[in-house]
Amino acid sequence: MCGILAVLGCSDDSQAKRVRVLELSRRLRHRGPDWSGLHQYGDSYLAHQRLAIIDPESGDQPLYNEDKSIIVTVNGEIYNHEELKKGLAGHSFWTGSDCEVIAHLYEEHGEEFIDMLDGVFSFVLLDTRDNSFIAARDAIGITPLYIGWGLDGSVWVSSEMKGLNDDCEHFEVFPPGHLYSSKQGGYRRWYNPPWYAEVVPSVPYDPLVLREAFEKAVIKRLMADVPFGVLLSGGLDSSLVASIAARHFAGTKAAEKFGNELQSFCVGLEGSPDLKAAREVAKYLGTVHHELTFTVQEGIDAIEDVIYHTETYDVTTIRASTPMFLMSRKIKSLGVKMVISGEGSDELFGGYLYFHKAPNKEELHRETCHKVKALYQYDCLRANKSTSAWGVEARVPFLDKEFINVAMSIDPEWKMIKPDLGRIEKWVLRKAFDDEEKPYLPKNILYRQKEQFSDGVGYSWIDGLKAHVANHVTNKMMLNAKNIYPHNTPTTKEAYYYRMIFERFFPQNSARLTVPGGPSIACSTAKAIEWDSQWSGNLDPSGRAALGVHLSAYDLPLPASLSTGNSPSNIINKKTRMDEVKAPELIITS
Repeated sequence: MCGILAVLGCSDDSQAKRVRVLELSRRLRHRGPDWSGLHQYGDSYLAHQRLAIIDPESGDQPLYNEDKSIIVTVNGEIYNHEELKKGLAGHSFWTGSDCEVIAHLYEEHGEEFIDMLDGVFSFVLLDTRDNSFIAARDAIGITPLYIGWGLDGSVWVSSEMKGLNDDCEHFEVFPPGHLYSSKQGGYRRWYNPPWYAEVVPSVPYDPLVLREAFEKAVIKRLMADVPFGVLLSGGLDSSLVASIAARHFAGTKAAEKFGNELQSFCVGLEGSPDLKAAREVAKYLGTVHHELTFTVQEGIDAIEDVIYHTETYDVTTIRASTPMFLMSRKIKSLGVKMVISGEGSDELFGGYLYFHKAPNKEELHRETCHKVKALYQYDCLRANKSTSAWGVEARVPFLDKEFINVAMSIDPEWKMIKPDLGRIEKWVLRKAFDDEEKPYLPKNILYRQKEQFSDGVGYSWIDGLKAHVANHVTNKMMLNAKNIYPHNTPTTKEAYYYRMIFERFFPQNSARLTVPGGPSIACSTAKAIEWDSQWSGNLDPSGRAALGVHLSAYDLPLPASLSTGNSPSNIINKKTRMDEVKAPELIITS
């Protein structure tokens, strides 16, 4: 992913202002270390930090139409750019970049072209013919974007908050699926799929339709002119992505240039569940596999960098971002610039463990809708910024626009978790890829139980974090937390610790408002409490609070620590491991 920064109508076209814009744009250079560009038109500036994935030789930005009256700076990938070019008869292109079609589509269709784009993107487009501009963000918010306003009437748009936080009177997160138009003076939502209204769908489940839609989503993301690989935790989602990518990798441009073996990457503490499972999947698929092991101390040492780059103080995001941040540095050192990852599946299919407690299909569907809509604040932010910190791009096929439409149109009765029928979480996805003739994955991986990413890398990771912050945040500090941080007051020492670091980097009130609100308890846990009051005693924001629910859902014997009344977090502290509990044989029904 690249980095974009635009300053529009700032009433200052001096050399000093240009130097300042360049200085702010350099704060985004980690996102695009390959080249920098800046176009100035009067008192408007469009800057770009490029990560070259498509057309590395000639695709530098900003990009233009034929007479350079339209200028655009883009962060993203347009997967259907070749098809779109065919519909632009009479237009000539300066580069082979997939993003240049945006300038020409605007010429032809005005602001209404955005829904034609199949891909992920954040962009700013300046039309010098009337000195108007538009800015837009992709449907789900896979690419990050912020917007701010200056006292002089200027509008600022940046891929990351650090590009505008020092120069704007107010700034905020640019909402996903929206367009901002200078002509209209505000936002409008361009992304309006049927599922967005949360009406419960009734399309019967067809495993082949789901399988084909996901295969298409993965295959289109193999588009690259540089070496790439897959993130492989050994869980269902990343393993399916890797399996499909491995089947189709040989026909890609990258394979022709750099060799026909797909590379896979996994991160974890020594002996972690993910490392073990990923190793098995990599061997099955025949990938060139890379394991990164880290220590708890190495993770703790990286926390400040992680918070600076992810621009959040959300506990679960920081826990999961740290291993991904460390892994991305190693990936870049191996010469890989793009990876494909498995984010989004749990939100689409009700894969989190608390979905075991969903009382009916209506409640389940509404919760999946809420989770998908909130992804830009959590998993999308983590996946993009943790990798972009080292100039690596992460692509997420589960959040393909067309695949989302297919997944969210399935009658949610099929997504309900029903152990008596052998239907565990994400059963519809597992069943779709349960191919006896040409298996995608080994059965034990295809039906591997859900593992939270921050626990899958090693159970002592979170325990180590908590022990560390306990030495740096006192009980006295917690008593005054509501006075120090009246907005989103941290309720745990871990949350307080992250907040202190965040406020040091981003002290503005606008900055703290960009992070999701509420106490330090995840939305998922709040919904679980609504569905089952027995959850109310646990405030840990990760899915580890669901251990007892998870085991009981499969009618498994509870560990002794649970039967004696210990809290779920204590169970993990005592190293009760999910992979030490033998699951029953699953009955798969059609």
